[in-house]
Amino acid sequence: MVVKTQSYKKAYHRGEIFAAYGFLSPAIVLYILFILIPVVWVIYLSFTRYDIITPARFIGGTNWERLISDSRNWMFLKNTGLFVILLVPMHTIMGTLLALGVNAIKNKAGIYLYRTLYYFPTLVTSASVTITWSYLLSTDTGVINYYLGLLGINAIPWLASSFWVYPATMLFSLWKFIGTYFLYFLIGLQNIDQGLIDAAKIDGANSWQRLKAVTLPMLSPTMFFVIVTQLIGCIQIFDEPFLLTKGGPGDASRTISLYIYETAYQSQRYGYAAAVSLLLLVIILGVTLIQMKGSNIWVNYDRE
Repeated sequence: MVVKTQSYKKAYHRGEIFAAYGFLSPAIVLYILFILIPVVWVIYLSFTRYDIITPARFIGGTNWERLISDSRNWMFLKNTGLFVILLVPMHTIMGTLLALGVNAIKNKAGIYLYRTLYYFPTLVTSASVTITWSYLLSTDTGVINYYLGLLGINAIPWLASSFWVYPATMLFSLWKFIGTYFLYFLIGLQNIDQGLIDAAKIDGANSWQRLKAVTLPMLSPTMFFVIVTQLIGCIQIFDEPFLLTKGGPGDASRTISLYIYETAYQSQRYGYAAAVSLLLLVIILGVTLIQMKGSNIWVNYDRE
């Protein structure tokens, strides 16, 4: 009788395993088709010379040797790093401030209004927004320079200067993408237990003390998610420099993702582009792992 019971349990356990794999199979198949196989193919291409017209020819580590010695590649990585340093803190701080301001509104209609206004630009296509911002940022005929001129400020070459192209990109990115991060922070704030804030009020904590000791620690998981996704997105930044400046002036705003695109689809050097893209993958993986490891220091998951 005991043997039959054990056999039944084993069969039932196997049935659960088969059922689990059955439910997971669509995700596994999609992962293999759209992630695993492309990554393996890119690794293979990085050791070949391939231009679509002729079959891929194995050339060993030539592409990797060129990658290490290519000074432009490292310059584009530096440009990418500069975008990360500028955009990630900007979006994080502004998204948090906007969310705190909207969350403090007592009128639900007001919350819906501001939430819609801040999030709406993210729904507009980047290409159409770029056309508008190109006119706004034009040196001679731009609206921004026109109003700066009324204040006695000389025209700023927003898109024609290796220095000003970064503030111009920050303005464009802030208007276009801040709504997404604002919404993340707003949802995080609305999920904080109001009882904790009320308890802090009873203990005599003022607004700043409540923000520092209660709100921000409880918001840290949302902040961690936003920072990680921003880091990954900014390391791969493509839309802003491609649409606004095409990487210019010169190579001032050309990022590593834009360089990969130009190497692959304009120069038809797919093998070398594959090697550079794998370098980018390693950088993203390394940064993400560091963030995950460091989250234990400052992220608070205590919701009790």
